[in-house]
Amino acid sequence: MSAGSEAAIRIERLEKSYGGEPILRGIDLAVHRGEILVILGASGSGKSTLLRCLVGLERPDAGTVRLSGVDLFGPDRKAVARLRERMGVAFQGGALFGSMTVAENVDLPLAEFTRLPESTRRIVIDIKLALVGLGHARHLLPAELSGGMVKRAALARAMALDPELLFCDEPSAGLDPITSAGLDQLLLRLRDVFGVTLVVVTHELQSAFTIADRIALLHRGTVRVVGTPAELEASDDPVVRRFLDREPEEETVETGLLASLGEGGGNHA
Repeated sequence: MSAGSEAAIRIERLEKSYGGEPILRGIDLAVHRGEILVILGASGSGKSTLLRCLVGLERPDAGTVRLSGVDLFGPDRKAVARLRERMGVAFQGGALFGSMTVAENVDLPLAEFTRLPESTRRIVIDIKLALVGLGHARHLLPAELSGGMVKRAALARAMALDPELLFCDEPSAGLDPITSAGLDQLLLRLRDVFGVTLVVVTHELQSAFTIADRIALLHRGTVRVVGTPAELEASDDPVVRRFLDREPEEETVETGLLASLGEGGGNHA
């Protein structure tokens, strides 16, 4: 797949702090149309905060986020409202409404943002559920689904309005390897068949290297490196190497040793 050169998402000088503690420090990043950009990073690197800014759940302290050319936090609220109809978000835990069936969850954006009659919406729901392999589960409640089914139902809802942009938060988290691999193939199919631009936040290296056209590695609130999976594999950047080789930073090791040698720690043989 050859991603287009036009940026579907452009992030410039993005900054965000909580309680005076900087989380994002001048993020500059572009996502090309029709590509899958995976955001990797250790816990605390800022990847979840970045995703929340990209979908409008958090307002950055500085910088801009442009999605399909629209300033997500700009003054033109009508343009932003139209933009949101072209975005899909699949949250980490699925965020399905527990009192609604799978079909009713997928119907929510259709009922909210379209004037389609109920009969037409039912057809759309069936198409989206068939896309993710859940045609048999339309009448089930979220509590009756496995973890992998919840993730796929969330994707079906995120795809209900045929979005141009799809954001996924830890889609493989908590899944067994076979289910995770199936979800990876589903994301690739969404890109290849529908031309969707995807931003996927994950800490699963195998999944990231399977689906990504490019990977952005965040480190302490900055973009340390952006490149293809092959480029990251070949990188000699020490932060990249530690992350890919699963080696903790020295200060993390020292902190753990100090904790183990705390009160009572000296009694160990």
